Amino acid sequence: MAKTVYIDNQFCFFLLSDWYMEWFLAVTYVGGIVAPLNYRWSFQEAKSAMEVVSPVMLVVDESCSSWALQLQIDKCVSSLKLYALIGDSFSPSFSRDENFLSMNLIRSYSQVKALAIVWSPEGIALICFTSGTTGRPKGVAISHTALITQSLAKIAIVGYGEDDVYLHTAPLCHIGGISSCLAMLMAGGCHVFLPKFDAESSFSAIRQHHVTSLITVPAMMVDLVSFARKENDNSGETVNKILNGGGGLSSELVNLSTSIFPRAKIISAYGMTEACSSLTFITVHDPNSKKLGKSGSIDCKVHSKNGGVLVGKPAPHIELRISGSSDLPLVGSVLTRGPHVMVGYCGQSMKILSDSVENGWFDTGDIGWIDSNGDLRLVGRKKDRIKSGGENIYPEEVESLLCQHPGVVYAIVVGIPDTRLDEKVVACIVIREDWNWIDQVSSHSQGGNDLSSGILLTYCRQRNLTGYKIPKFFIPWRKPLPLTTSGKLKREDLKKEAMSFLQIPSSRL
Repeated sequence: MAKTVYIDNQFCFFLLSDWYMEWFLAVTYVGGIVAPLNYRWSFQEAKSAMEVVSPVMLVVDESCSSWALQLQIDKCVSSLKLYALIGDSFSPSFSRDENFLSMNLIRSYSQVKALAIVWSPEGIALICFTSGTTGRPKGVAISHTALITQSLAKIAIVGYGEDDVYLHTAPLCHIGGISSCLAMLMAGGCHVFLPKFDAESSFSAIRQHHVTSLITVPAMMVDLVSFARKENDNSGETVNKILNGGGGLSSELVNLSTSIFPRAKIISAYGMTEACSSLTFITVHDPNSKKLGKSGSIDCKVHSKNGGVLVGKPAPHIELRISGSSDLPLVGSVLTRGPHVMVGYCGQSMKILSDSVENGWFDTGDIGWIDSNGDLRLVGRKKDRIKSGGENIYPEEVESLLCQHPGVVYAIVVGIPDTRLDEKVVACIVIREDWNWIDQVSSHSQGGNDLSSGILLTYCRQRNLTGYKIPKFFIPWRKPLPLTTSGKLKREDLKKEAMSFLQIPSSRL
């Protein structure tokens, strides 16, 4: 490896196996930079990403061999010089090209006993592409120090240790999967790899390997809970810690999760790629804690006065502050500072930081406030803000309230065009399997497990949700939600689907 790597050379990975970590450690150890590609991308999307990072080598396994061959034929990424083929079942056509390094050829190199390695802790180790909910994914440059401090934070707060058996449920092309993987590696735990996440394979791995730890996003947790309840699978009893990211878990989903993973401490994290994953942590359920009350769970519902969902306290190495006036408690932009903050966005000579950071403080793009206990409360994303009748509405506040209803598993609130109000509030509701959607207007349940637009409208009013924030329409959502590969919601896609459901022309977007 050292013979082909120069300091700051960039390597693109497309690996769905344990080989990923071996190559990651090898490349970063000798000063190279890793840029993992998303396995869900099309060839064109992958090519666009490689044009941004200008890699010298593409490391692929059999699942993506066609990409390597096409890139070599087209010569469309001029920086690419070598292709490492991980696996023993590649077509003979690859072996005839000196630019393709087979496993046999890689194994034949003699071991280098001593390496003259010169790299800085502040140097770039990883270029991680964002999930792309706002458009084309951006390559976020992350330092060695950021990865190490994030690993230490997860070990200290989540409690990863050498006795853990960690199931890789999250893709290693996203920062959540990468950071938890590195934390478990530092802790000395055992790793169980899945090529791709699905609930059935996950429970099979949990049973076979007695998994103790895993990470989720809400959509994954819904899938795991649904599968376990349907199949009456109780193998989740070995799991004792779950880290959730990519959005909060509703109180109903937490309750359902505890029945599937009864011994698990469930911690929810708020973070982003630009901050090397998790900024804050909060324990939402701990079966062994008396501090969280009889149920062992904490309620992260919206604050009655200032709004905002409770997302916990920052990790020890992280500073948070709220920009704006000196009024306390202040609601404003959430800023962060510390060794976790990205170096910059790749492809822009890392100069983009001057637009995102002032005096070392990075603007997360979120709106929130810090309460008297030092906990961060998120009001919403600036970009997701709904403007209705001159008032600002943050979807997260309305979603959090709706998710407190016992029949609601998930709620997504969007603003759709309206001639009079500019935008009107619409809620898409995922209901529990044992509940029924009876009609769009009834305000009274005809049975114990009935939901309707009228019932939810009354529910919002009874809980004193401000009138202009109450959804004008409630849509029962019966199909898969549009998600990124990291489980984040594609709000614009859902907005278009909601408009189609309500028969509003998409040209009005």
